[in-house]
Amino acid sequence: MPDPKVSVIIPNYNYSQYLREAIDSVLAQTVADIEIIVVDDGSTDGSKEILAGYGERIRAVFQQNQGVSAARNHGVSLSQGEFVAFLDADDAWLPGKIERQLDMFEGDPGLGLVHVGVVDVDGDGKEFREHIDGLEGSVSEDLLYFDKSVILGGGSGLMVPRRIFDEAGGFDARLSTSADWDMFYQICRRYSVGFVPEVLLKYRVHSSNMHGNIGAMEHDMLICFEKAFANGHVTARDKCYGNLHKMLAGSYFRGGKYPEFARNAFLSIWKRPANLGYFLQFPLRRVRAK
Repeated sequence: MPDPKVSVIIPNYNYSQYLREAIDSVLAQTVADIEIIVVDDGSTDGSKEILAGYGERIRAVFQQNQGVSAARNHGVSLSQGEFVAFLDADDAWLPGKIERQLDMFEGDPGLGLVHVGVVDVDGDGKEFREHIDGLEGSVSEDLLYFDKSVILGGGSGLMVPRRIFDEAGGFDARLSTSADWDMFYQICRRYSVGFVPEVLLKYRVHSSNMHGNIGAMEHDMLICFEKAFANGHVTARDKCYGNLHKMLAGSYFRGGKYPEFARNAFLSIWKRPANLGYFLQFPLRRVRAK
């Protein structure tokens, strides 16, 4: 049989309550030339039985728990498609997602990745916020500035040619919450980005999202920035670090972690004094929140 056009990699760790919806949303795509590889990263919740129910419609592989980056990389290593796309097991696609991304690559074969519009859904699948403000073109500096939306949907919105994924070095296994950002940057510093301004991804926001772990995000993003600037990106370095710490400070503040907020606020102002006005508003915000 000929190789598939697109390989879809679904990493799963204890998401049995959402796993069927994720797989079914790939099977419902308007493009048939797809292989589905589910990498179960050591689940203990009955996911294996769910996967068995799909028979030969998917390829299920199992590994000891190593993290989402290792699971995605394992899936890609087994894939045969010209393009790879990723779907976290708690998210889901709308039916035209793969087709619209392939259309964009056909129109501009030089693109490094294509992402799509997103609707946030809660744990029960109720939609509550749409995002169609993604960027396209040359966006590597926008990623570093942390002052606007750039690539939407995390890993679940991403489609990339396999050769470019390999060129970028795969997902960094040291990273968890920011592995997506690092992959985006490694691709975007070399290639232009395409964006489909339609809601084609349901991104689930719930209590066990990795991005709720602000400490892990800080750890990961400092590694990501070290890599980015080691690669020779020197434009507005202090502004980039100042804005990164501004974002982290805001996240810590919303999480009620005020010592971590204060530390990152100090670093933000030190790196970029223009951020002082932003932080002067925080005592008032804390009063209003009570």
